[in-house]
Amino acid sequence: MLFRRIYQFLIVYCLGIACLLGIKKVLTLSDYVIPGVGLILETAGRVSQGYLFDVFNTLSVTILGQVISIIMAFTVGILGRKSSWAGSFIKVMAYNIQAYPIVALAPIIFILLGDGFISRLLIASMICYFPLLLSVLGVMAVPVKDIEHFYIATGRMRWQLEVKIRAFENLSKLTTVIAGSATLAMAGSIVAEFIAANAGIGYSIRIALYQSDLAGILVALFYIGIVISVYQGMLETLGEQMKTKWSAPKGGELL
Repeated sequence: MLFRRIYQFLIVYCLGIACLLGIKKVLTLSDYVIPGVGLILETAGRVSQGYLFDVFNTLSVTILGQVISIIMAFTVGILGRKSSWAGSFIKVMAYNIQAYPIVALAPIIFILLGDGFISRLLIASMICYFPLLLSVLGVMAVPVKDIEHFYIATGRMRWQLEVKIRAFENLSKLTTVIAGSATLAMAGSIVAEFIAANAGIGYSIRIALYQSDLAGILVALFYIGIVISVYQGMLETLGEQMKTKWSAPKGGELL
């Protein structure tokens, strides 16, 4: 899965570059408008070290923000499934808050908390928290009737076991959602950095934009894509390994 993620990104990236070069050739545009391959490679050699540092800076915010959002989503989702009223209220709140675009909320966060690490972390957490929460609520709301009926009939069903059963049966779906939320968290971090932060790859893209440096932006997008593809591939691989491990019976237990 890791290599599949990487080559899928490389195909999309190369197609995008090819389209830009095609437009450049058809419209006979200068390197100032759309840079050629030589200028892109030259820029990459000049800025790669700094951009890699910036991407990993952004990735650190992304990972921490995603971990916080996962913990919150599962905690609130599990609490929500124990009460139909609470579950309905949480779902309605999630839908309503998610309706506000993060770009509209980001300036408020920066005004209140400044342009440092905490603001970036909060935005990264917010942008992937609600999709995760809605997915967890959806998974926890659907019973695995055959398995759960057995434990209910034998009087051994507890809410903790119910959560484990439903999480295991939907592990592939949850892994996909968590891997997808990595992209959202990264996007949230970059948006925060682009708007007002003073560090990270989003900040570097903002500087390149002010300088009309399209080659620099294309290099930044390349490193963002590679890093997030590797991260998503690792999450998906970890999910598959967890499912394989949990599938192996231990001492006659189901999970």
